[in-house]
Amino acid sequence: MIGPDIDRLIQLLSRLPGLGPRSARRAALHLIKKRDQLMDPLAEALAAASASVVTCPVCGNLDTVAPCGVCADRGRDRTILCVVEEVGDLWALERTGAYRGLYHVLGGTLSALDGIGPDDLSVPGLLARVAQGADGTPVREVILALNATAGGQTTAHYLTDRLSGLNVAITRLAHGVPVGGELDYLDDGTLTAALRARRALG
Repeated sequence: MIGPDIDRLIQLLSRLPGLGPRSARRAALHLIKKRDQLMDPLAEALAAASASVVTCPVCGNLDTVAPCGVCADRGRDRTILCVVEEVGDLWALERTGAYRGLYHVLGGTLSALDGIGPDDLSVPGLLARVAQGADGTPVREVILALNATAGGQTTAHYLTDRLSGLNVAITRLAHGVPVGGELDYLDDGTLTAALRARRALG
């Protein structure tokens, strides 16, 4: 018989992405066994994050300050705006250190089946940012860094159409063979995208 507090912990953990009931039970047991080293510090970190994390009113990133650290960084290129679906995508691009422009988080993708339209995402905010510029600096390029899914493709086409009259270059992330990937293990869609995005050498 599992006590109600432990059962509640397991139920809450099972709601996390990638954790089913069995994984949640293992995680709960691990946390309880490591109460001093892991569970108590985790509880404190969760409480602190819940109290201090806010959504950036400019780009939609999550941070403890508003505007977020990315938007407030005057060393970033304010003429380039990278559009992503979710905050996790922004964080993934930041980890690379390869991009030094600004971001805009849509909060998802368009989906007629789920009833998600442009007004359910931060599309109006994106159009306003591009039209007005970033802090008075005109935006010259919008990078559509959307996932290569049906929703991502639909959203990219819609945004391309809406941005077409704003005198801005619209680019997309290249899709194709990943670094270290072997052709035999790639799916047909990835190989097709790689062939279409081929470039001349030299």
